[in-house]
Amino acid sequence: QVQLVESGGGLVQPGGSLRLSCAASRSIVTIDAMGWYRQAPGKQRESVAVISSGGSTNYADSVKGRFTISRDNAKNTVYLQMNSLKPEDTAVYYCNAKVFGSPQSWGQGTQVTVSS
Repeated sequence: QVQLVESGGGLVQPGGSLRLSCAASRSIVTIDAMGWYRQAPGKQRESVAVISSGGSTNYADSVKGRFTISRDNAKNTVYLQMNSLKPEDTAVYYCNAKVFGSPQSWGQGTQVTVSS
């Protein structure tokens, strides 16, 4: 497994932007997929964005056109750029790493609050 540490959450006004970072404890080159998930109070955890080792990306319909996931293999870090934030984006955001055939890894989460 790999240890993941998220950062970059905080309080932002509607329409604002945040960039989340997920730092991995080892090289992410061999990690098959890394992603961002979120969980709002009283709701199930949901996938927000995923990026494969080859760079393919997939987004939840609710964030398409507003969020961008990227990875920097040299820094062992995955990012989530969030623009045009809405109150409904408020949640704890978790980083996830999947290596096929191995247990997946989760970070501790970072709170994002969108409010005026």
